[in-house]
Amino acid sequence: MMQPLPAAPGADWIDHRDSLERWLHDVPRDAVVGLDTEFMRRDTFYPRLALLQLGVADRYALVDPLAFPIGDALRPLLSGNDTITVMHSASEDLEALSPLLPGGPRRLFDTQIAAAFVGLGLGPSYRALVAELAGGIELDKGETRSDWLQRPLTDSQRSYATLDVVYLQPVYEQLAERLRQRGRQAWHAEDCERLKLRMCSREGDPQPQRAFRGAADWTPTQRALLRRILLWRDKTARALDRPRPWLLEDALVMSLAQQPPANLAELEQRSRAQRALRSAQRAELLQVLAPPVSEEEVAQTAAIPGQALGKAKLALGEMKLKIDALAVDLDLPAGLLCPRKVLEEYVVTAEWPEFLGGWRKEILEAPLSRLLPG
Repeated sequence: MMQPLPAAPGADWIDHRDSLERWLHDVPRDAVVGLDTEFMRRDTFYPRLALLQLGVADRYALVDPLAFPIGDALRPLLSGNDTITVMHSASEDLEALSPLLPGGPRRLFDTQIAAAFVGLGLGPSYRALVAELAGGIELDKGETRSDWLQRPLTDSQRSYATLDVVYLQPVYEQLAERLRQRGRQAWHAEDCERLKLRMCSREGDPQPQRAFRGAADWTPTQRALLRRILLWRDKTARALDRPRPWLLEDALVMSLAQQPPANLAELEQRSRAQRALRSAQRAELLQVLAPPVSEEEVAQTAAIPGQALGKAKLALGEMKLKIDALAVDLDLPAGLLCPRKVLEEYVVTAEWPEFLGGWRKEILEAPLSRLLPG
């Protein structure tokens, strides 16, 4: 039975560095710290951090990153000692925090990842975990799409933000115990480290063309040009702090790679709908497109995994059955053990995927490698 909507406990509003330092002063070096963020990402490449929520024992703080630089005060607590930082579905929060915590928290405990390892399903929401593990508490999510950059925040926003960290500690305690009972602590820690490495990187993917499955059967020259355009788009979007599609939508990227424009006028005509592509960027893009693709560039461009056909398709089906059986034996979601997209890549390329390193490799490499088509 669901409980009535909880009232948020009091939380300190912190908009000065000395106030944050005082609040953090009494936090033990080995504390369990609940952490959440609110951020906005409407018209930028990078998420803009709008609020940081902290919870330690029964103390809560709402820290205003718009009022002062908060990174120097936070780093000693989260990156330099034995603090366990508890977050839920931390990927976007880590990205928003990456300018302040370049490597992420030293010891991250992601409750969504932990839930998958202890039989609570793949990708449960924080609200669902609180209802499951905190006595049927039902959280209100009415402020999910609020304007978190406005000041002052409303009482409703403050209450919502505080409740987002109030239940992190009890949820953590239950999940940590269930991980211990199942012997899954090391697996969980490995996946949290993997998440940190992926989300805290400020560098783009060096082989972005691999995500464009529709180009798998293109010529090597076309794939190399596609990669060249995508690398330019990523670099420029980061420099301008604008979303990638505002510069070049995916469909236009593929069109330009297949049929490069003959001149600036043609490029302007084909890209007129791109709201962040100004004259300077169009001129630069034309220069990017102009040089012929070299043999070296082709050699540096990774192949794009295509669809599994024929024997590969049959092998994919057999591997999927094997994954499902192993997932049942381990009481893990099959998607946590091996996402279908990763399995498809392995079948097509016969190269062991990076995603399937660590504990996954120990479990999967032998049974799956035997099923590769000859």
